[in-house]
Amino acid sequence: MRTAPPAAAPARRIPSPRRYLMCPPEHFKVTYSINPWMDPGKPVDLRLALAQWEDLRDRYRSLGHTVEELEPCPGLPDMVYAANGATVVDGRVLGARFAHPERAAEAAVHAEWFRAHGYGDVLEPEHINEGEGDFTVTASWLLAGRGFRSSPLSHPEAQEFFGRPVIGLDLVDPRYYHLDTALAVLDGDEVMYYPGAFSPGSRAVLERLFPDALIATEEDAAALGLNAVSDGRHVLLPQAAVGLFEPLRARGYEPIGLDLGELLKGGGSVKCCTQELR
Repeated sequence: MRTAPPAAAPARRIPSPRRYLMCPPEHFKVTYSINPWMDPGKPVDLRLALAQWEDLRDRYRSLGHTVEELEPCPGLPDMVYAANGATVVDGRVLGARFAHPERAAEAAVHAEWFRAHGYGDVLEPEHINEGEGDFTVTASWLLAGRGFRSSPLSHPEAQEFFGRPVIGLDLVDPRYYHLDTALAVLDGDEVMYYPGAFSPGSRAVLERLFPDALIATEEDAAALGLNAVSDGRHVLLPQAAVGLFEPLRARGYEPIGLDLGELLKGGGSVKCCTQELR
């Protein structure tokens, strides 16, 4: 009797050193609601939020990554979600223009940080975009979300500035108001995403571009499991997204679960707290 050969072990993934910008949640609180996750009636434990944020920062550093820190500003409680402040590709910085007045002043703080740290090409955009909330960089494309925050007009603006093809994707579920809550880049052009967050046409585009993508369940998406950061091997993601761990391991990745429960009260997790300085 012939037996099937054993399944091949997944190839060992090679991480690459990254540089991130983060902002400690010293002034974090939820006093208004601009997404379905935010409930001003639920108190925030600021000490716990800071401890959870520090754990994420220290994990990056323990993996060999560089973390720069942006000074938080009183009156801007959402600055902890540093991914929203800009998109950086090849050393060029496309600034943010926020949809809600509560966050509008963050854009200038980010732009000032980049100029003070030697970035000479910083564009203050004409159209609304919320940085890496809705712009996601793969090896071949700049994926761009729209539907709740960023304007479709920001897509050609980004394409012209970066000289990279931009793929527009329509978000249809208000829980996934930013692209980085519904899709994450694992390595190169390999992604994971939740189909239910996208319009039928955008799902078809994703299926065509990423036929081998890891597809997340509704349960893992609802735990913000796709608000994740990968260095090509290690995937840092919310620990509650338990259904993603084994599929990631099967592809050769090493998932690292984190508890950012206090920051989830503002509608963000690992990726929202992490802007990549490419």
